[in-house]
Amino acid sequence: MSEAVIELHEVTRQYDEGPPALRKLTLTVNRGDSVAILGPSGSGKSTLLNLIAGLDRPTSGTVTVAGAEVHTLGEAAAARYRRSHIGMVFQFFNLLDDLTVLDNVLLPAQLAGVRGGEARSRAARLLTTLGIDRHSGAYPGRLSGGERQRVAVARALINQPALLLADEPTGALDTASGIEVQNLLKELHAGGQTILMVTHDMALAEACATRTIHLVDGQVSADTLTDSRS
Repeated sequence: MSEAVIELHEVTRQYDEGPPALRKLTLTVNRGDSVAILGPSGSGKSTLLNLIAGLDRPTSGTVTVAGAEVHTLGEAAAARYRRSHIGMVFQFFNLLDDLTVLDNVLLPAQLAGVRGGEARSRAARLLTTLGIDRHSGAYPGRLSGGERQRVAVARALINQPALLLADEPTGALDTASGIEVQNLLKELHAGGQTILMVTHDMALAEACATRTIHLVDGQVSADTLTDSRS
């Protein structure tokens, strides 16, 4: 029986007086899934990602990720939850330009209290696996977009998260760099990483996702199993 990593039950998120961003959304993602969330602007994709990451709380309903009841967490507990369970990759990398590649990757481990030797060993393995070990002493501004996104992925994986969240991971990249990141996400999923990505990039979804979920007006309009092995 598959183990659920993400469980949302009857989740609604209401902002002000307008229509809800999400309305009574129920969703389960199992360990080892690679899921693409698709939908037009305003469909609730970013809200969904923020709720799963513990950056926002539902108006009603429950959000459970890797056994953590995320909807109950205060700010400090939510930060600890993200360090322990979640890796996040953003459209614009969010790297610190005044830190080297290695120090960017090490930062989440240091914040989580991982011992220095273990953190550096993990970072070295990740940088080698992702093909950017030669850039460990460089600063992000010297790297291509694809290389910077690889650094961001290494940073997201340093604490060995149960779940990798990716918010438009190819959105700021040229075609060649986008394909590079697409292949990287495929490799990570093949290695067993659970991935949830929000994207407008149909090529990325078709190449990387084993399941695509379409949101419209805060509700699931389609939930389709796919084959991303080709």
